Amino acid sequence: MNVRRAGIVAALATAIGVVIALVPGHRGWFDVGVYHDAVHYWVDDHGDLYAFLRPGTIYGFTYPPFAAVVMLPMALLGWHTTIAVSCVLTAIASAFLLFTLVDPIARRAGWSRWYSLALAACAFACLNPVRDTVSFGQINLVLVALAYVDLQLLLRGSRWAGIGIGLAAAIKLTPALFILYLVVTRRGRAALTAVLTAAAATLLAAAYDPDTSRTYFTGVAFDTSRIGNLDYVSNQSLLGLVSRLHADQTLWAAAGLVVLVVWFLRVRVATPTAGFALTGIASCLLSPITWVHHLVWVVPAFAVLLDEGVRRRRVPWWGVTGYVILVSSIVWLWSVHYDGVLGFLGADAYVFVGLGLLFGLPVRGSAVAGGSAAAGGSAAAAGGSASQALVDGEEAADRRVPAEPLSPVASPPAAHVGRLGQQLPDPRREVLAGHRDARRPDDVRQGAR
Repeated sequence: MNVRRAGIVAALATAIGVVIALVPGHRGWFDVGVYHDAVHYWVDDHGDLYAFLRPGTIYGFTYPPFAAVVMLPMALLGWHTTIAVSCVLTAIASAFLLFTLVDPIARRAGWSRWYSLALAACAFACLNPVRDTVSFGQINLVLVALAYVDLQLLLRGSRWAGIGIGLAAAIKLTPALFILYLVVTRRGRAALTAVLTAAAATLLAAAYDPDTSRTYFTGVAFDTSRIGNLDYVSNQSLLGLVSRLHADQTLWAAAGLVVLVVWFLRVRVATPTAGFALTGIASCLLSPITWVHHLVWVVPAFAVLLDEGVRRRRVPWWGVTGYVILVSSIVWLWSVHYDGVLGFLGADAYVFVGLGLLFGLPVRGSAVAGGSAAAGGSAAAAGGSASQALVDGEEAADRRVPAEPLSPVASPPAAHVGRLGQQLPDPRREVLAGHRDARRPDDVRQGAR
């Protein structure tokens, strides 16, 4: 290990850690507190999981019942132990994602692998969605990791591909778009595996507590008012943008249709890595509510841009700009007032980053070696040996690792959360209709501090 490089990494990590510790925006482990208290209420007090509200707030458990089943071990854990477990799981998921996304690029480029991963980890930690996921104690990065386990299984032609996506979709509805991705790219076996896995997980939760599952699927799943205001600046989805414009929701439907069509056309000719990145972006844009911490699904797109920049030997400055915007937390400057052109651009900055990535992300689906792409995709779906793609013919001879198989269409100051049931001072202004005094801890007017 180069001592100079180790010193650079240590200094950079220390500086980033100090800045994160000092800047406003700490969320007091609010969401993992909701999980923890809701599970205790459900198990220990035999209460209705979806009737639970965190004391002093209007926020309760909003995920499918299988998510609560997965979180049942929290009933055996104290508050601080739960925080520690949440941090460890997030760290493991982050390490897996960074290795999956960055290590192949470093090997192809001949870079020092540990140094590349260390620098990528520093860049990763700076992102506003990543910081919020950790500080809220959210499960987002664990779900992204589950989906990207399936990416690795697909690239290896494994018959188990689809399990990670199925589990993620059973825990939270947003990753379900990845099942549609498998269908669109004709990975039939993986799509079936994902559907069966999600169904089995959902039935398991129903067997454990039928009434809770009935409550969720007959009402809670369709009630967005349980989550928060659509026009709140933290909602960086298309619907959030339309709501802040006070426009009719037909505009949202039209914009969503455009996004879905663009996604469909692009993933059909994308490599699996680019296709997964595009699907994560589209899921954030299409979801009715995409809080800032949900935007960790956008992070893999920056690895695709890095790969393309290395291959082409040029810096994708528009991608660098998008990364800087996601680091900056700029949307919070308009957390209260977002009128006018500047408010429109600033309050919806993360939405525009997502749209730019959806339309501009390179898909690199130009040529195939060893047969048609359709044949390669079918072999992968059946658990066989997928044919290898020559993504860029002129660079193929320089590859240090095999190219990815193409998709199967031939084409070119925060509140500290206390123990169970303790009421929190709650500085977030994410207000539901009729509850204008309710707050959560992510309404930090960072620009004013």
